Amino acid sequence: MGIVLASASPRRKELLERMGLDFTVRVADLDETMDPFAHPADEVARVSAMKAKAVYPLCNDGDIIIAADTIVVCDSLVMGKPRSESEAHSMLRRLSGREHQVMTGLTVLTDTYEETVTVTTTLRMRALSDEEIRAYIATGEPMDKAGAYGIQGLASMFVMGLDGDYYNVMGLPVCTLGMILRKCGVKLLNN
Repeated sequence: MGIVLASASPRRKELLERMGLDFTVRVADLDETMDPFAHPADEVARVSAMKAKAVYPLCNDGDIIIAADTIVVCDSLVMGKPRSESEAHSMLRRLSGREHQVMTGLTVLTDTYEETVTVTTTLRMRALSDEEIRAYIATGEPMDKAGAYGIQGLASMFVMGLDGDYYNVMGLPVCTLGMILRKCGVKLLNN
């Protein structure tokens, strides 16, 4: 039995390492387009399950596949990774001084078990000046992150508070994942 992370995200890799797990990474190329008419929580779960199922044929019998997809939602607008600096600026301007949700669809898949959940964390971001937004974008940090910010990086200076799982905002709800892995027989903390 091996653990397979169906994601190239460096943050997800880091979080699995922090959990003390040995794992391999396998990523399938697939269309992650979300249905704009479906509820964001349902769509992020659907994409997460698609990622796990796309990697399944590349795995060994008995492997445990972990897949995740993360989005930011503000005023019912779904924000993935920005495609340009101007899109990053627009996202950060929308989040400035506001509350928003980070949703991660999490899927754990084996030969005999499948569970998909959506974990939501609510954040409050302080008001940002255009100068701060431009300076943050110039660091390059926002360009590979949903909602154009990384709470674990420089944007930690922007987040006033949150309700929910901090690690969910990084892209992997560690507490929920740990509970699901225990159901699959994975020993955590050597027990």
